[in-house]
Amino acid sequence: MDSVNAKYVSQKISKVRWRPVSLSSLEQPEIFATGSWDNEVNTVSFWSIGSHGISSLEEGLDGDPQLLCEHKHEGDVLDLQFLDQDKVITSSSTGSVTIFHYNQNNQEVCVSHQWARAHHYPCDNAPCTGVVCSSPEIVTVGEDGRIVVYRADQGGIIRVIENADSSTIHAVTYLKTTEILTVNSIGQLKIWDFRQQSNSPSQILSLSGSRVPLHCVDRHPYQQHIVATGGQDGMLCVWDVRQNSTPFSLMEAHSAEMWEVHFHPTNPDHLFTCSEDGSLLHWETSSPSDMPSFMQGGRNNSTVSRSAMAPAGGNQSLISAWISGESSKGRLETTHMLPSQMLSVNSLDVLGLCLVCGTDGEAVFVNRQVPV
Repeated sequence: MDSVNAKYVSQKISKVRWRPVSLSSLEQPEIFATGSWDNEVNTVSFWSIGSHGISSLEEGLDGDPQLLCEHKHEGDVLDLQFLDQDKVITSSSTGSVTIFHYNQNNQEVCVSHQWARAHHYPCDNAPCTGVVCSSPEIVTVGEDGRIVVYRADQGGIIRVIENADSSTIHAVTYLKTTEILTVNSIGQLKIWDFRQQSNSPSQILSLSGSRVPLHCVDRHPYQQHIVATGGQDGMLCVWDVRQNSTPFSLMEAHSAEMWEVHFHPTNPDHLFTCSEDGSLLHWETSSPSDMPSFMQGGRNNSTVSRSAMAPAGGNQSLISAWISGESSKGRLETTHMLPSQMLSVNSLDVLGLCLVCGTDGEAVFVNRQVPV
């Protein structure tokens, strides 16, 4: 716990995300963004864990996150993603989708574009529950069962799938450049192929006999067919979307809703989950192959962030430890990353050796020495 810094921020934090870093420089992330919810005035805020001019590295490690700048946000921030190093996209409980521009030179943040009521019911706003992006494309999902695709560089909406779902879509991730996967409130995963004109999913997967709402999804960074989901029952499910209509493995993770699941973006033998039960878990699987994880796939984009996509080419022949059979469960280690008995941990993000999470206890926790 020594390497964990807690920062009390006087706001319930709904989302946290690291600012992408340049892959070539091997630098660790220094800046993260947070979004708040359930406050009188909600904000999008930018924080630094840099040494702030402190010369000694040891002192620098003790430094709390420092607030750089913030901007008022209409409604609760329900999701937040970096589009690139200076743009953040938020989805709101008001149904709007906003691009914020972060200027690192003068530490200011401003609204650069907004789609008001991108998600809506006939006579009311519908919360926009999730966003994923691959610059310049942005995809959002909502309580209205709608999927909306935008181009950030044109400020326009390029496609709407009106009745994609009859239930609430809670989260979305890319599988490939042309495919997304959504999870909904009746326990289904749906794959959408944007090359098809059809407004129907190309594939539907679900927990057999169960309609447990799914709240979160993440895709393995190098093997696009492997996804992890979490939901209302706190179970961690790992799916191979090529083969099965049901999950490959189910693991008891949390005693309440799982709010987020994230593979480590460059070392996916490590996975992290957080929950309403106040815990944040680090899952580690020892890979069946002796090849180091970093060789088990590759990226060719110059910055890496949580929403970055691995090239479709990746080495698909390597079997992921997450789906290498029953024996892998014996090689799965779970570690609690936070002090016990906290309020809900709503969001987490991991990049390099750094992990950040935000809670309903109005605190942000940063760990800069995650053992990955």
